[in-house]
This record gives sequence, C-alpha cells and structure tokens, in this order.
Amino acid sequence: MHGTEGARLSGGEAVRAWVDGWVVSRGASPPFVEPWGFTVDVGQIKHPTRHVLAATGGDLHEADVRKVAASVNGADVWLKAFDHADRVAPWLGPEWWVDPEPGYLMTVPLAPATPDRLIAPDGYRLRTWSRGGVVRAMIATTDGAWVARGQIAPTGRTAVADQIETSPEHRRKGLGSLIMRTLAAAAFEQGAEFGVLAGTPDGRALYESLGWRVAAGLTSARRKGPEES
Repeated sequence: MHGTEGARLSGGEAVRAWVDGWVVSRGASPPFVEPWGFTVDVGQIKHPTRHVLAATGGDLHEADVRKVAASVNGADVWLKAFDHADRVAPWLGPEWWVDPEPGYLMTVPLAPATPDRLIAPDGYRLRTWSRGGVVRAMIATTDGAWVARGQIAPTGRTAVADQIETSPEHRRKGLGSLIMRTLAAAAFEQGAEFGVLAGTPDGRALYESLGWRVAAGLTSARRKGPEES
C-alpha cells in the first residue's frame, strides 16, 4: 500500500512532477532549473524549447512571467504558466500567441486496479508495452483499426499521463477510461503514488470521472515567428 488515501500534491510538487514526467514521455532534455521554474529543450523544429513557470495560481507573479517572456526572441519557443489565460495573457507582449483553449494541471492518488477493470469490451483488444521508461497502451478493433491510445511516464513517486487520445467514432464506450485505468495501474505497480497530467476541456470530464482533480489552470503561449508579427 502506498498510503496516499486523502493525500494530495501541492501545486509546486505537481508542476515539478509534470515537468519530470513530460520530458521522459517525450524524450526531451532533462529540465534546467531556473530561479522562476524550468527550461526544457524539446528539439523539434516547431517546438525547440519550452519555459515552464513553477508557481501556480495566486503564487504566479507577473514580474516572473514578463521576465521570461521578454527573454525569448526565438520563434516557436513555448511558455507554460499555471494560471488561467485571462490573468496571464496581459503579461505577455503582442509577439506571443496565446492558445485560446484552456488547459488544466490535474492530479490523482494512484491505486491498484482489479483485473476485471482492465479488460477490453467485445470487439476490441488492448495491448500495453514499455520502452525507455514509458508505458504505452493501445486499443484497436479486432480487425486492427486504431481506436485509442495513451502513455505514462513514472518518475519515482509520481507518473505523468500523456497523449491520451480516442477516435471520435469510438467515444462514449468507456475506452478512454480503460486506457487511463491501464496506465494508472501500470504506474502504481512501478511504485508511483500520484498521477499528473495536463488536460484539455475535452479530456477534463473523463479525468474527473476517474477521480482526477484540477490543481491549477494552464496557459500555453508560443513566441510568434517573423511572418506572424
């Protein structure tokens, strides 16, 4: 037993856990610790680097956000701030594009799952595998068509769920829930006590139905390129 019943992560703990797990999940660089948070080199053409502010909600300071934003000149660098965009966006200059879709930092205490809760319904098959410290789960139809997927990266006592997707044609059949239960159970078996993820409005209802709770809002912003100015 992990003994996490009734326990929860603080906002700062959840942010650090999310950064640590996300870099494993995506194969990004180890996070570089900054006075205000973390810098991660992602290495993609349209996402070379991201800066993540460590504070959440009312502890997030305007001066820190402005400082980080002002330090960025390169196109397509991302900034992640854990509060809602109506508060964060005014602190960013016009050279930043702010994602209009809200995000949510969410957490859940992990627990074991009974085997009967990890079985795909008739007409589907569930497979899981692990590579590079990341557990992946996929559901397909019996004829092999892709239906749903997700992955989770355990990093000690926390594990980050990532890239959870379900085909629109197969939603509302409990398949997204099956992916999440499968990943959570795998992380629990590896010793993780809490799950962490960054969710969208579409995913929030699913996650909350499985016991996840919002720890903070999430604003995502991207430094525009010269052609966008």
